[in-house]
Amino acid sequence: MIELDNFTSGHYEDGYGYKYFVPNTINHQWVWNNPSINHLLEKAALKLGELNSFSKLVPNIDLFIQLHVTKEAVVSSRIEGTQTRMDEALLPEAEIKEERRDDWKEVQNYVKAINDAINSLEALPLSSRLLRNTHKLLLDSVRGEHKLPGQFRTSQNWIGGKSLADAKFIPPNHQLVGELMADLEKFLNNDSILLPALLKIAIAHYQFETIHPFLDGNGRIGRLLITLFLVKEKILDKPLLYLSTFFENPKDLYYDNLSAIRTKNDMTHWIKYFLVGIEQTASTAVETLSSILQFKSNAEDNIRSSYKSRSTNAIILFHRLLENPYITVDDAAKICNIAYNSANTLVKMMVKDNLLKEITGQSRNRFFVCHSYLSLFE
Repeated sequence: MIELDNFTSGHYEDGYGYKYFVPNTINHQWVWNNPSINHLLEKAALKLGELNSFSKLVPNIDLFIQLHVTKEAVVSSRIEGTQTRMDEALLPEAEIKEERRDDWKEVQNYVKAINDAINSLEALPLSSRLLRNTHKLLLDSVRGEHKLPGQFRTSQNWIGGKSLADAKFIPPNHQLVGELMADLEKFLNNDSILLPALLKIAIAHYQFETIHPFLDGNGRIGRLLITLFLVKEKILDKPLLYLSTFFENPKDLYYDNLSAIRTKNDMTHWIKYFLVGIEQTASTAVETLSSILQFKSNAEDNIRSSYKSRSTNAIILFHRLLENPYITVDDAAKICNIAYNSANTLVKMMVKDNLLKEITGQSRNRFFVCHSYLSLFE
């Protein structure tokens, strides 16, 4: 049994000219006696419940999921140093400047990895196998592709600094990764541990980041682990909550709170910070969904009243824009199964109504964006 107030995070062991940190195992019963944690836990759980209930009431909720996923891919990748913006992430590769394509590809990989991981939960437990599969997609044909995609590391890594000599933090030796990840996997799936799910995933996220089992991509996989757990536990029916934006603002606070567990054994403060993040992020997600619903309702009402014989095709095209707000006239023709000229007329009508905006300034190969919708996610 682990008492939160008397928690000991781990110890250091000697490497070759450096010391690495070995976290204590976490697959144990946990107890705490802290009213402030209970208070924050209740607030976070209520907001998550509100988000989940709200999502159940949203018709065609899957239309909106992809932009939530894209935003997470952009923000989570930005924490790791990529520069791709959300508007760029939704464009095809041909529209991306050559010097920005590497970053764009990393974000696309993360979108694929998130979607694949969520789908995999239907057949696999939340396990090392699932995380390795996700990691393999994340590093496919991008920077980091030579850093053992889909495999736990087989060498020592470090965080911060240029080498082991000046690193801010050195995770456990690679020979310990397998057993530590096995303990983490058991903890995540151990129903006999009577611990609220939000506390369990707060602890698990810290443990994953401390183990740092991969040579690259640990931050993104560790943040995704939170959403996967909430879906796996059926706390969320849909993957609508991601903490990357909260962790990014400010990023130093996130790292400082994780570090304080290892240096001061202060798991309590990390859990409080994590629960505040859950509550605030869930609140923002509810506000975003509310704004989306209002926008969708207003747009559909306008289309039905103004587009007459073209209203059916306009609704079809509008729903496609809710999945990806970028489109060409050729796309519109294919989506609605109509001739190019008819699609061009439809697009012009939607431009007039500010549902679309032309962004290339060209007479040919024009791209249009539903900017009023995209802005709801920013």
